[in-house]
Parts: sequence; C-alpha cells; structure tokens
Amino acid sequence: MYSIIVVPPPTTEDERTRTQFRLGPGERLPFGRSVPEGGLLIGHDGVSRRAGEITAHGTFWTLSNLSAHQTYVVENPEGAGEHIKVAPGRLDAPVPFEFSRIVLPAAGDLLPLEVWAPRHDYLRAEDGTDGEPTAPAFSVDRTKRYFAVLAALCEPRLRGTPHAPLPTVEQVVERLRPGWPAASRTSVQWNIDYLAVKLRLKPGPETAEAGTRLNGKKESLVAMALRFDLVREDDLVVLSAPPRRVIR
Repeated sequence: MYSIIVVPPPTTEDERTRTQFRLGPGERLPFGRSVPEGGLLIGHDGVSRRAGEITAHGTFWTLSNLSAHQTYVVENPEGAGEHIKVAPGRLDAPVPFEFSRIVLPAAGDLLPLEVWAPRHDYLRAEDGTDGEPTAPAFSVDRTKRYFAVLAALCEPRLRGTPHAPLPTVEQVVERLRPGWPAASRTSVQWNIDYLAVKLRLKPGPETAEAGTRLNGKKESLVAMALRFDLVREDDLVVLSAPPRRVIR
C-alpha cells in the first residue's frame, strides 16, 4: 500500500489535473529535467537533469539533493515557517512533516513540489496504568475568551502564509465582535497579557520585576501556539461561534 503522494509543480497547460505519484515503502521517485521512465520530469531549464530523489518509508520520506550547487528548502505549510534545508549532494535527508512543499530554485523561479505523507502510526494507550496522570505541558481551555483571542492572533498564519503579518489589537476586536459583542481594545489586551503569563512567556505580577516588559508579545504567543499545536486550523471555529456567556 502506498504511503507517500507526490504532486508535481503546476504547469501552464494543466494546473488543476496534475498527475500524482503514489509511492509505497521502499519505492523511489527520481525527479529532474531528464529522468528515467517512471520518474517525475520537470521541464525547466533551471532544474538539474538529475535534481533529486524522493524515497518513501512507512510513515515518512527522505529527500536526496542530487544537484551540484542548489540548496533545496522543504517547508511545512502548516507549521508557521517551519522548514528544513537540504544541502547540495545530501542523500536521504529525513522529512518529518505530514504535508510538505519542496521549493526548487530554478533560474529566478521557485518551483513548488508537494509531498503528502498521510499514513500515521500511534501508540495505543495502555489501560489500567498505575500512578498519577502526567500533568499537561500547557493548560488551555478552549471555551475561554483568552483562547478566542489566541485563535484570532493565529488565524492569518493558519489560513494564509507562515509569515503573514499578525493582526493588530483593533483587528482582533473586530474579528471577535460577532461572537463577543462587548469586545474592546482593553479587554483584548488584558487577555493577551494573561496569555503571556499563562504560557509562561513572562512572570506573573506577583514575581515580575518592576519595569520589565516583554517585547514582541503577540509574536511570541503565536510562535509558541503554532509550534506546539495549541491552536490548529480546526480551532478557528471559535471565531464564528454565536454569542454566549463565557467566563474570562
């Protein structure tokens, strides 16, 4: 059974019905400007004849960069800027992302080559485990106002590009008004300050030193939330929730 799906770069002739390559564990897919039969042909003068090779494994894949001079970047489109670089000549670099985009520099163009790794293996929870349960790393209640504020801050990067600019406090207020009519600049800023303490980005008021200030607070909050999956795209439903009573 296949475990990796490769989607070629779009072409001007046919962008919507691109042929997908499906690889089973152990199978390899060479790609480049001149490849053997069954490989992925990329007809661009800026792509090496033997540009690289993708190898499927059970739940992940590896990338070999066969070019002499070009570094390839593998992006995680869902990871707020998360990426790895594969240097020229590097063989079998493991890629951990479920959904990836290989960016091939090609004579002034950047060609996207998508790779999906949809198969997941998970450890089954054991029943009857003795002892106290492990405390969660982050205690986040998705029914609270602060989580809606955090979701609004993360929304541009979850729905758009990894480096999309963050919304201003005023924009967060407007985004939350349909479900929180009483939202104001003061209340939203209070929740941002509360999140910075709750997620341990700054000390609480009882231990903070006088005059200390956290710069880039919103950026730090969003980076942590997306890095540790505290907010996922599915969580953005809280932004369209109907008005309801929620304890802040």
